[in-house]
Amino acid sequence: MSDFIKRETKETNVEIALDLYGNQDIDINTPLPFFNHMLEQLAFHANWDLTVNATGDVDIDDHHLIEDVAICLGQLFANIWREQGKLERYGNFLLPMDETLILAAVDICGRPYAVIDLPFDREFTGGVATEMWPHFFYSFAIQSQITLHLKTEYCTNNHHLIEAAFKALAKALKVALKPNSNDNSTKGRL
Repeated sequence: MSDFIKRETKETNVEIALDLYGNQDIDINTPLPFFNHMLEQLAFHANWDLTVNATGDVDIDDHHLIEDVAICLGQLFANIWREQGKLERYGNFLLPMDETLILAAVDICGRPYAVIDLPFDREFTGGVATEMWPHFFYSFAIQSQITLHLKTEYCTNNHHLIEAAFKALAKALKVALKPNSNDNSTKGRL
């Protein structure tokens, strides 16, 4: 069963439904086709059910829409993982995509932090400002209450860099979200 969140501001209207243990039932609708594609990659490779319906003032800029989707997705993710009980907690994945190699490492811990290393060499990719991709990952991590590290080992193609980052994050989260009957912290509780 999916959890749901809605956010309405003067700049955006975002509705997201998420099931972290789904069957890849994915329906993404924003006015940014490349962003849709990246969210589809995230959900597909994490095995999530994800529905996103979002509109916003993209005639002005892509910032508000991407940021608000990241905020909502992160808040929803945090609500769900906190209800899951004991999890593996840590996950990492080294993902190759042609000439690109990216490491994603996550700690589902309640301590939000993000280090995002995505070295772009152009201003836009797929009609979206490349500065928005690190901002998406940062906003998602902070709102998710997780620690996220994305480290680019090397790349030469900005499209591959973005897509590999989404796929690597998906795979790392999939590992970290696996149920685990053992304690995952010496504190006894995260």
